[in-house]
Amino acid sequence: MTAPLPSLSGYRFMWMFAMFDLPVETKAERKAAAKFRHFLLDQGFEMSQFSVYARFCNGKEKVDTYLRRIEANLPARGDIHVITITDRQYENIVRFSSQSRREPKKNPKQLALF
Repeated sequence: MTAPLPSLSGYRFMWMFAMFDLPVETKAERKAAAKFRHFLLDQGFEMSQFSVYARFCNGKEKVDTYLRRIEANLPARGDIHVITITDRQYENIVRFSSQSRREPKKNPKQLALF
């Protein structure tokens, strides 16, 4: 007997946004800021805007995993905020670029059934 597949709900899938303001006045601070940015990229985050990185997650458990990883890799100084929203909420994003409204980015199609 096989287990039932989990419900595919736009409220289960999550988006994480890591927003940061890190000091970059000294060479050491610039190096720490670059290291943190590269860490986010290595974790599958994509740059949404300068100092704002986003990642799609399959549920709250994955969000918690990435929060622990971020916490373990915090730079010594600066401010980092992480916010999560559901995929359903992200669908309602309004995007402007160069003074005109743009189509929202398509959500990743990362569903794999085995």
